[in-house]
Amino acid sequence: MNKLYRNIIIILLLILGLFGVLLTLELSKNNSSNTTIKYSSSSNLHIDMSNWSYDSKNKVYYQLGLVYTSKPVAKEYESMAIYVPADYMNCTKKGSKYTCSLNKTNKIKGYTSKTAPIVMPINTAGYSAQQSPTSYNYNEIESYMKRGFIYVYSGARGRNNGNNYSGGAPWGVTDFKAAIRYLRYNKNSLAGDEESIYVFGGSGGGAQSSILGASGDSSLYNKYLNKIGALMKDDDGNKLSDAVKGVMAWVPITNLDTANEAYEWNMGQYMTTGTRSSSTWTSALSKDLAKEYAKYINKLKLKDSNGNTLTLSKTSNGIYTSGTYYDYLKSVIEKSLTNYLNDNYTNVSDMKNYVSKYSWVTFDEDTKKVTITSVKDFVKACKNATKDVGAFDDLNRNQAENYVFGNNKTDALHFDSIMSKLLNSKDYSKYSDYNSKYAKEYKKDMSNKDSLNTESSTRQNMYNPMYYLTKYYKGYKKSSVAKNWRIRSGITQGDTALTTEMNLALALNNYKNLNVDFETVWDQGHTNAERTGNSTTNFISWVNESMK
Repeated sequence: MNKLYRNIIIILLLILGLFGVLLTLELSKNNSSNTTIKYSSSSNLHIDMSNWSYDSKNKVYYQLGLVYTSKPVAKEYESMAIYVPADYMNCTKKGSKYTCSLNKTNKIKGYTSKTAPIVMPINTAGYSAQQSPTSYNYNEIESYMKRGFIYVYSGARGRNNGNNYSGGAPWGVTDFKAAIRYLRYNKNSLAGDEESIYVFGGSGGGAQSSILGASGDSSLYNKYLNKIGALMKDDDGNKLSDAVKGVMAWVPITNLDTANEAYEWNMGQYMTTGTRSSSTWTSALSKDLAKEYAKYINKLKLKDSNGNTLTLSKTSNGIYTSGTYYDYLKSVIEKSLTNYLNDNYTNVSDMKNYVSKYSWVTFDEDTKKVTITSVKDFVKACKNATKDVGAFDDLNRNQAENYVFGNNKTDALHFDSIMSKLLNSKDYSKYSDYNSKYAKEYKKDMSNKDSLNTESSTRQNMYNPMYYLTKYYKGYKKSSVAKNWRIRSGITQGDTALTTEMNLALALNNYKNLNVDFETVWDQGHTNAERTGNSTTNFISWVNESMK
């Protein structure tokens, strides 16, 4: 009897196991296809409209492995996937694939196959590489398909060299630009409004989204685009554009030419431990970097909404902690906390209770607004520096950004010309921990060139949205800037100075005739920060609004 029961149990387990396998296969069929990718030809960049796959359950047509340039150095990165809601296509099955043409009458949420926005995720944290999808997964695109968007996931090289390719700046953004040109080259075949391309990402992805938005059609990229065989003209000889319509950037790590300086002015000058301890030579460097940031701001000449130029003034109780720029930053912090209170509490007593933990915050019961005593008090309580001096251009070249400005010969290089100048002009030798090798290393790295004979300073400009947005830089008005911008930052992040996103928003507003939506979110860090709701839902709503 025991043997009989044992055999029955074994049979039941086998049946359950078989059911599990069948269920897994069905789920895989509907949500994720792990078939081996066959990359399209790089010699003919017309999209093959007879090569579509179909998710019948969720009604999505898609193609993977679309190589978007004629001279790719790494197809797994220089290729893309395109996902289209089925209502936008008329398709006929031939074997395992579908031959499709555009359906120009069907609508999804008011969009047709030629008016639907195209969204492109830039998931490149730390300026890393983004590989083109090798399988289909509906869960990743569901929100966009249901709202009638076209979803394009493009690969691109990243900060490190690898697989026999150079990954430092400007190759990542160059690849994305080539992908955008591919979409426009195939505009007559593909669904989506090719003039309504929106890029979105966070951190390094937010940075590269911002660069794409600011540097549209910049001639600085032409020799890089030509090097990889990007599409420069359509079949009729008309120039193709790589400009985009909109940018969604969460906590973008940008403005790297002065990122070290901003970090020390905004945060580092208030810290007294680690590399900012008074006994270290880097504490003196921190103060010098903060002073250099003030010089930069005063030359940048950003303006507030009333047209007032924002500047910094010398002070005795801090490093340039006075002036209209300082006051503006203080107001951004106050607005962030005020918004938090009004977003999360309905009665005044709860608001008062929340701010009571901050001795440096005053709450006005009538206006439901706050004021703070100083930026210093905010930083010491909420925004401590989490990086050492040389926050982005590390003394030992260990930060991600050192790899961004490496070249084809050396993965990581120094790039901060201001820091290099300080190290080679200031005397830090009175500190016992000082090592003169750093001055030599920075100076040497400043003169490096990449495989196309471009200097580091130019490559930095190509990766700096501010270069195209303000008169301080030579790139001003020499690109096609995106019309719509949505920028969100978490105010407590120690990854970058609060001034980074604030300066970008100010420069965009000063540029004129752009739609700029900027918020820095209280009590959130280096994340897809949102005051309320979900980042994906909010992004979709913003795209819909800007399409009107």
